[in-house]
Amino acid sequence: MPISKDQRGYSSGKYAIDLGSGFAGWISSVEGGNAVADVITEKMGVDVHHRKHLGNVKYEEISFQCGTGMSNGLYDWIQTGFNLTNTTAGRKDGAIVFCDYDSYELSRLEWKFGMMSEVGMPALDAAGKDAAKMSIKFHPEITRRTMKQGSQATVQAFPVTASKQKLWTNQNFRLRINGYIGLDDGCKKVNKIDAITVKQKITENSVGEGRDYEKVATSMEIPNVVITMTESHSENFYKWHEDFVIKGNCTQEHEMTGVLEYLANDTTTVLFTLNLVGLGIFKITPDKMEAGAEGVRRTKVEMYCEEITYQFGAGKFGN
Repeated sequence: MPISKDQRGYSSGKYAIDLGSGFAGWISSVEGGNAVADVITEKMGVDVHHRKHLGNVKYEEISFQCGTGMSNGLYDWIQTGFNLTNTTAGRKDGAIVFCDYDSYELSRLEWKFGMMSEVGMPALDAAGKDAAKMSIKFHPEITRRTMKQGSQATVQAFPVTASKQKLWTNQNFRLRINGYIGLDDGCKKVNKIDAITVKQKITENSVGEGRDYEKVATSMEIPNVVITMTESHSENFYKWHEDFVIKGNCTQEHEMTGVLEYLANDTTTVLFTLNLVGLGIFKITPDKMEAGAEGVRRTKVEMYCEEITYQFGAGKFGN
């Protein structure tokens, strides 16, 4: 019998981001980007069968997770992607590169006019030791898959060493809130901060001659900021709550500003910064009271936020 060609399936390997100007670094997971067509069912006439045909083509949202050690190009895209204009600003072409464990390229998913739709920063816990990852989602207007046929072109445009892409954990952070006397002192005792996910709503604008949809950004969705601290250091937050909520001094001039910094393991180097604008407290909740409990009693503070801007610091490599 003739010897058949080896057609074994690919095993999981490495995933990289290519933003056109070069590789933006390795990512830990990726999904989406598939092309899907609408199935249209016609009304039944004299025939007893419903006739069906395909409508416009849609491309699924692409999501991936990454940490530190990505390129300036990726972080710039995150920074500029959240604009509320219908221009080409914030749109990016690129590709997800699928590689084996030896960094040889197997296939790639190319996209055009990717528009950022969601950036998720991880939950923080001063007692935690879990690896922290950013979650990124974007909407492409077009995607195409290509397979490498025997190519051994190693993906090494931006070689990421262990010293560049260090482990980022969720236990190191620094929060500051300005505007009310004593809040910064309470922030020093914050031990948990819930995950913060900023979303941009994307709508589809159909074009008459084409089967592909044009994607347009419409509005932003800013989450609440939820922090937890020891009850013994929450006095000034209770005072702010009484003034802002109970007494009704809650106009724009009474809102606060804040800065949340995600730190490296040396607790000094700032990897990423979130600038919080228009903070207003609306709920403060102490832990459930139980007689004889030995744990440290904590207080949860919930604040709305009107605007969040993102900056990157030492969490990058390359250009």
